[in-house]
Amino acid sequence: MPQPRLTRAPFGTLPDGAPVARWTLDSGSGVRAEVLEYGGVLHRLEVPDRSGRAETVVLGLADLAAYRADTAYLGALVGRYANRLAHGRFTLDGRTHQVPVNDRGHALHGGPDGFHRRLWRAVPLPGPTAGLRLSLRSRDGDMGFPGTLDVTADYTLDRHGTLRLELTARTDRATPVNLTYHAYFHLGLDGGGRGDVLAHRLAVDADAYLPVDAEAIPLGVPAPTAGTPFDFRTPHELGERIDEVHPQLVAAGGYDHCFVLPPARVGVLRRAARLHEPGSGRRMEVWTTEPGLQVYTGNALDGSLRGPDGKRHERHAALCLETQQFPDAPNRPDFPDPVLRPGAVRRSTTEFRFPHLSGTAPEDGRGQA
Repeated sequence: MPQPRLTRAPFGTLPDGAPVARWTLDSGSGVRAEVLEYGGVLHRLEVPDRSGRAETVVLGLADLAAYRADTAYLGALVGRYANRLAHGRFTLDGRTHQVPVNDRGHALHGGPDGFHRRLWRAVPLPGPTAGLRLSLRSRDGDMGFPGTLDVTADYTLDRHGTLRLELTARTDRATPVNLTYHAYFHLGLDGGGRGDVLAHRLAVDADAYLPVDAEAIPLGVPAPTAGTPFDFRTPHELGERIDEVHPQLVAAGGYDHCFVLPPARVGVLRRAARLHEPGSGRRMEVWTTEPGLQVYTGNALDGSLRGPDGKRHERHAALCLETQQFPDAPNRPDFPDPVLRPGAVRRSTTEFRFPHLSGTAPEDGRGQA
């Protein structure tokens, strides 16, 4: 079997003349990932279906100009604070900080010039996997956040086809940190960007979620999923209940909620979700060290964005499964503490596993995603 390898190619140039590269991680066994230095974007993720045909399973855009204009965060790394901060404000150690608002009067994904808009520095990672390290320095006061934050994002792809993302942050001053990725998944027969994901079967290993108000800010304590359209402890098609007259679904236009994952030891991976597309036979598992999983069914996609093949990304064209801290946690003392302090290291690890590639995944769908 060929060994995993990493290659580099140009992807475009920013207005200031800075070149942007596309890095390809090749497992040697059929799975390939393409990562951009701009935004840390996961541009493509090619995964074979049950017959061995490989197609991308994430939505992408045609070129660098399209990514620079994108407001849907397609494939990007997001921070400093992923998800929402109510009114863009938080108080830390007695001082109030303001982040520019960019979503209905609130700060989303670190503000309008968050990490998804940055050029990350890339270097190859040594080892038996195909590995790439992206690094970024966010200066004190960046988007209103205190402290200089140094972040690395390690993408690795092993010969079994498991894509791993490890995010690490260090700071010289206390600051809230919530880093994640924003890949849009579609496991269908022809890969990402063809049709919607409503026939995908999803399972989430959580018995509670965070209800939100009309502006997607958490209302309060977690609510049980049992007896609601948010109960994915056993697999359900995404389209099965998405149009139910439930106030949380109606307000969001579908799913856009953080699920509360079971407690786990610090740094230990545990399964968060399973996704299955019956037509292609592709299956994906998401494993993470994070306490929350944001499930987003692409409710705001409206066809204005196009893939590299010109296909429009319409509503519900893909599913985001974002592992993260809880939204608005700096303003919620009852939520897990997102504050990183000097001398400490924040690590967040997520793996995307494809069990159908090993031949161990069941095909009948009974009790399985």
